[in-house]
Amino acid sequence: MEMDVRSAGRTTEPGTPSAKVRNLTEWEFLALNSELNVADGHARQALTPGQSKVIDELPLIFTEGEQRPVAEIEREAHRAYFTLLGQHSYPSGPGRVLSCYSSSVAMEILSRALVSRISTVALLHPTFDNIADLLRGNGLRLVPLEEDPLHTADLDPELLKSVGCIFITTPNNPTGRVLGEERLRRIAEQCAEHDVILALDTSFRGFDPRAHYDHYAVLNDSGCRWAVIEDTGKLWPTLDLKVGLLVGSENLGLPVDKIYSDILLGVSPLVLVLARRFAVDAAEGGLEDLHDFIDANRRLVRETLTGLDGVSFPDPDSRVSVERVHVGDRLGQDVWMTLQEHNVYALPCGQFHWARHSEGDHTLRLALARDPESLQRSVNALRAVLEAR
Repeated sequence: MEMDVRSAGRTTEPGTPSAKVRNLTEWEFLALNSELNVADGHARQALTPGQSKVIDELPLIFTEGEQRPVAEIEREAHRAYFTLLGQHSYPSGPGRVLSCYSSSVAMEILSRALVSRISTVALLHPTFDNIADLLRGNGLRLVPLEEDPLHTADLDPELLKSVGCIFITTPNNPTGRVLGEERLRRIAEQCAEHDVILALDTSFRGFDPRAHYDHYAVLNDSGCRWAVIEDTGKLWPTLDLKVGLLVGSENLGLPVDKIYSDILLGVSPLVLVLARRFAVDAAEGGLEDLHDFIDANRRLVRETLTGLDGVSFPDPDSRVSVERVHVGDRLGQDVWMTLQEHNVYALPCGQFHWARHSEGDHTLRLALARDPESLQRSVNALRAVLEAR
């Protein structure tokens, strides 16, 4: 999940000194007017030929959105997106999938619903900090759920007794780690045993086939109460015309529908048709092309920076559209400030570690969903900065 910066409150303007930056989205906001923006995780690469054909048909897409029943368009968009990513058991009944203008809006709705019934959430650590900000902002207390043990062992029964919700980002942003099918099954079973809600943010699912097993079949079989946030916005360069999806189990027991209706009437049918058309293009080969594109850009970053003193790549198996770079004993914020002199904007990783910022002090995150030429220029500048220490 990455917040739509246009909806976030701001006390800063582009170029504001970094000391005033309070969260990751504000770091990203500073980069928006730069040609060499490798900060935010939104898709900003050029359209493929298949995607360009969809955009060429925008007048027809507008007409379809105008003339057809919205509920019918919405069902088709949901089906195209979920089946593209292997989620064949998603709940297709009325009201089970709520369309939002972004995953952050879906997160806000879920946060408000959670706080009406529970007080404490165990949140994956590290992960994108606006999840923590939205949960805390709605009055929930957070405890860190460390990533390494999450992938290797059962959840602590004492933890499960002390929280009302387990919240996991998979694939994780920024590490790219994917919760495998058997791990998800076991965690869901434990949540069912303790009547704890299991919430998943799967906004980066599309980039990693290891996350394309049918999560909804696993969740439904477990009997636990669950909620899932999905997002089309990371996959396709649609100028942030996207759909966030909030999906809940029948037994969720939260006032999600009421809170949704307090915030939204619905999502534009134009955006829904656009998402459906891009999903269809992806199913016809576009998704594999995207995977190859991101993989090539990741190689570009690693090959350009390999051999620098102290520089390493903490996530060697990541397939998502971001890449962390450990900058040795340098401070990520210092590197960021020097990069800014070259009009290059990356993302210091301190706030991903929302419970202990210092754990990310020596790491930068680079966005890979960029045209290779501008990415190469950005990484060349980063190499020059790191060599000049």
